[in-house]
Amino acid sequence: MEAPGSTTLVVVGEEATAAIGSLAGLANVESATFAEMTDATDAEVVTWSSTSHAPFVVHDRDPLGHVASAWVEFYDERATLGVLQLEIEQVIDAVARHELRVPDYYVVLEPESLRGTWMHWWLGVVAAASPNRVLPWEPGDAPLAGLIRHLPTARAWPEVHRWLPGVVRSVPDRVGPGLPGAA
Repeated sequence: MEAPGSTTLVVVGEEATAAIGSLAGLANVESATFAEMTDATDAEVVTWSSTSHAPFVVHDRDPLGHVASAWVEFYDERATLGVLQLEIEQVIDAVARHELRVPDYYVVLEPESLRGTWMHWWLGVVAAASPNRVLPWEPGDAPLAGLIRHLPTARAWPEVHRWLPGVVRSVPDRVGPGLPGAA
């Protein structure tokens, strides 16, 4: 499968459905929420986003969601290192099979409301991999459409197989852009 021609954004946070809904009707944006579509596979989401003809594709299916949950649970002492390593391996394999694709940007809604380890995941671990590709956003600041019009330029994400295994060594409070514990 060839790379998509669209810029893809994944919106994460409690109000993702409302934020994505605010984009309905925009000519240059194709958007969807998969929160209620539990039967949609990651591969189907990749196919949907890859075949879009819109310049921007916005959705709420986080391809790193299982790794994120395993990392948070590991550091909150609710899962083992083995679970985290397994989730990382599965994502790397799925990316190699083109069943998963990391979006061009993550939009993290209301980052101040993130609890403990989740804040370190989004603004530490993921942001360390490509700082300008993780965008903290307060919905009251400006419409999501405005954020899309002013996306920062940024270096591309590193290959998943190069940075994701280092997540096991990314310790909360010690990871983030420019910090020594960065993945």
